[in-house]
Amino acid sequence: MGAERRRRAAAELYGRLLRIYEEGKERIPEHPYLFETDVEISLIGGSCKNPIERFWNGNNMIYILQKAQHNEESDTMEESKPGDAIYASELLPKESSGPVALSVRRAKQLISLYTMVQNPNMTHWNISELVVLPPLWIRCDGSDPEHTCWLGAEPLKAGNKITGINFYMVTCDGPTADKNCFANLEELKMTHKKKHHSSIVGVYRFAQYELIRATAIEDTIVESESNIYVDITWNTVDKILETPPLISAATLNITLESGDPRSPVYQLYRELQFLLALAEGLKTGVTEWPEPLESESAVELVQEFLTDLKKKLDGYCISGNINETEKIKCDTAAVESSIKSIFSERGDLDFAEQLWCKMRSVSSYQELIECFTLVIKSLEHGEIQPWIHQGSSSLLSKLIQQSYHGKIEVVSLSGITPIQMLLEIGLDKMKKDYVSFFIGK
Repeated sequence: MGAERRRRAAAELYGRLLRIYEEGKERIPEHPYLFETDVEISLIGGSCKNPIERFWNGNNMIYILQKAQHNEESDTMEESKPGDAIYASELLPKESSGPVALSVRRAKQLISLYTMVQNPNMTHWNISELVVLPPLWIRCDGSDPEHTCWLGAEPLKAGNKITGINFYMVTCDGPTADKNCFANLEELKMTHKKKHHSSIVGVYRFAQYELIRATAIEDTIVESESNIYVDITWNTVDKILETPPLISAATLNITLESGDPRSPVYQLYRELQFLLALAEGLKTGVTEWPEPLESESAVELVQEFLTDLKKKLDGYCISGNINETEKIKCDTAAVESSIKSIFSERGDLDFAEQLWCKMRSVSSYQELIECFTLVIKSLEHGEIQPWIHQGSSSLLSKLIQQSYHGKIEVVSLSGITPIQMLLEIGLDKMKKDYVSFFIGK
């Protein structure tokens, strides 16, 4: 890198870090900043989750640098253009796939630039008053022989004057399960004392177990950010890779992502998303239909449902009440199996709610029309006499009430009418589900 380009890069880095620091005095920025298109800068402080807290407990405020995820190829320093965006969030993917490390070579370049602008003897920078910046840590990819995973730099100061800089390097040779690869604890303590000329050595005891990890869902292209892990700490340690004793303190950390197919409420999530899609379709005229999960189409499910009701009306079922209860349980089995113990079972689904359970898998506008055509014809011909809850104001409920008197009004299944009808019965069922869960117990 040429001297002039290096000087400009250092000045730009100082300006960017200073701006982030000044902003962080008022409030820690929620979004990372970009530097030279390939580096993402975050300011960590306060209650923010600190990725280096396991091995470093220095200043309350630090910079974390890592690779900007929108640029997977660039590994060289490029000049930022005047029109470049400041926030990395404007260019990064909306769904984060986790932190990305910089190459060790690039990390050393950034450490060098940071050191230059924090050196009070570099008077040619023409900085009126040099500000002592927070420590800087860079996530590395371990591509060097030492397998470096973090590089850090921390200015040392006396008052407001910088007197020197501490450099840190964290390496990792793991993972390994072979305990013989490590020095014993006493040897490690002696090495540390000799290296740092100190008689005091602190030993930190920590273990972490992953119960569910953030990963791609099997047989899908969906990446889930849900994870569950346990942090364990204890007081006395005798050896490296020691199994935590039973008296250890354990903290359970849970992160759940909406829409995770492994969630027990995933079916409910799909229903809510479908209702939102229907509502959005009424406003925009474009409806996004979900991918079908059932082996049978919605039309087939509705036809079977109506046939079963017709048989009951014709007297094929001796005990109507018992069989109706069994049918209701069958109709709600799909929902119950998904939401499990989160929502208690509702045993009072009316015709419209049971119909929603069949039609929530509808995958096209044409299929939607076919389903409602089957229902309306059955009502017109008196083949079914379904019951509905009182107070329902949906169009389908009105048609059912009219069918009790032997005549129903003509409904044109065109335009937004079928979507409106499906949205109404879905909302009615969802409202009653929530009322039953929060109030009905």
